[in-house]
Amino acid sequence: MNFSLEGIPKRTVQPRDNGLTMVMDKGLSVRQAEDLMDSASKFIDLVKLGFGSALITNHLEKKISIYRSAGVPVYFGGTLWEAFQVRNKLDDYLRLLEKYKMTHAEISDGSITIPHKNKLEYIRNLSKHVTVISEVGSKEEGIIIHPAKWIEMMKNELDAGAWKVIAEARESGTVGIYRPSGKAHVVLINKIIAKVPPEKIIWETPNKSGQTYFIKLLGANANLGNIAPAEIIAVESLRLGLRSDTFMHFIK
Repeated sequence: MNFSLEGIPKRTVQPRDNGLTMVMDKGLSVRQAEDLMDSASKFIDLVKLGFGSALITNHLEKKISIYRSAGVPVYFGGTLWEAFQVRNKLDDYLRLLEKYKMTHAEISDGSITIPHKNKLEYIRNLSKHVTVISEVGSKEEGIIIHPAKWIEMMKNELDAGAWKVIAEARESGTVGIYRPSGKAHVVLINKIIAKVPPEKIIWETPNKSGQTYFIKLLGANANLGNIAPAEIIAVESLRLGLRSDTFMHFIK
């Protein structure tokens, strides 16, 4: 910090296992990636190249190098894994991870339907090569997954070898763990954290309302994902009670 201020919540330090901030890169330029690392790398723990954008984003290798040089792991979005899986090209996907020297990978089934036992096997196999992050929940509006099913899937995917599970919300923040209005699905979330350790879950929180909700619920070291690059400093300020939304939450 640039100066001292007592009573600031204690944050975990990098490399973090909890208190993660995952950034969604949906097509940043090389210059934007450099600026992001210059201004906020100490607050970023993972960069996801959103959905399947890695196929078409400019200067892919250079961007990966920028993130890696700053000590921030970068990985392909789960939708890219789905695009290879649905074409029966998972061997090609493994070669892609090797080509770009990826240390992390995401497995999801938000756009396709696969038997959960098959997904678990994919997690087991991929975790032999890289650190696996799995995503639970559908991207489709109107699809309701019973809380018991969320819990079962999360537990099974962690047991299969996933390092963390992502609770789906989409980049809109209106599905999965959120209502269509954007408000948190409180009953679902409370049932999940009663059975699954919160530190094992990355909550997709693209909007300030969701970020504030989980920081107030779980504290400054909640795992937050799908954060826009321009919002990193703002989110860290929320974590530390330096914005009005969480200001009084951390005052004793």
